Amino acid sequence: MGDFEVNSFYELIIHDLVNQGYATVDCFFTEEEIDLLRANLFVKQELQTFKKAAIGQASSEQIIEEVRGDFILWMDEHALDEVEKMYFQRMNEFIVYVNRTCFLGIKEGEFHYANYPVGTRYQRHLDVFHKDTRRTLSVVLYLNDKDWTPANGGELVLFVPDEKGNEREEIVYTLPGRLVIFDSKTIEHEVRMVHKPRYSITGWLKTR
Repeated sequence: MGDFEVNSFYELIIHDLVNQGYATVDCFFTEEEIDLLRANLFVKQELQTFKKAAIGQASSEQIIEEVRGDFILWMDEHALDEVEKMYFQRMNEFIVYVNRTCFLGIKEGEFHYANYPVGTRYQRHLDVFHKDTRRTLSVVLYLNDKDWTPANGGELVLFVPDEKGNEREEIVYTLPGRLVIFDSKTIEHEVRMVHKPRYSITGWLKTR
C-alpha cells in the first residue's frame, strides 16, 4: 500500500478504537506474511520450550490452569529473526502513526507467541496490573490454520462498557490473519474453551 492508503487504513483503526474501544482488521498483514509468521511459530516450538503462562506480575505470578491455559514464548526485540523483524517493523510503524495523531505517548511494544492447547481457556480479566499501568493497547494477531472455523472454539470475548455503566459482549472469531486491538485499561476479555490448538502473537503497546 502507498503512504496515503496506509494512513487511511490506520485512521480506520483509530476511528474504531476511539469510538468503541476496539478494532478488528483482517488485512494488517498479507496472507503471505501470515504464512511466514505461522511457520515461524512452529519452528520456535520445535527449537525452544514454550512456558506455561502465569497470571499476576513478577513476584506475585501464579500458574492456575483453571484460569489460564496457554503456553507462551516472549519475543526478544534485540535478537529477532527476519520474520520477526517484519512483524516489529509493521507494529513500530503503527506506533509512530498513533503517537503522531493521537498523542498516546506509546514508547514500546512487547509481544509473545501463544499456543492454547485443546481444552484450555483464559477466564475474564483485564490486561493492566495494579502496580503497573503502562499497557495501553492490547494487540492480538491470530495465526490459526487456514481451515479454522468458529466450531474450533477459542473465541475472544470483549466486554465493552458504555457511558451508562452497562456492557455488551463482542465475540471475535480467531480467523487466520485477523488482528484485534483494544483498550488494555478498560476492556475486560476472555478466551473461550479451545477445541483445536489455537495460535497467536499477543502483545501490548506501552507508555513510558
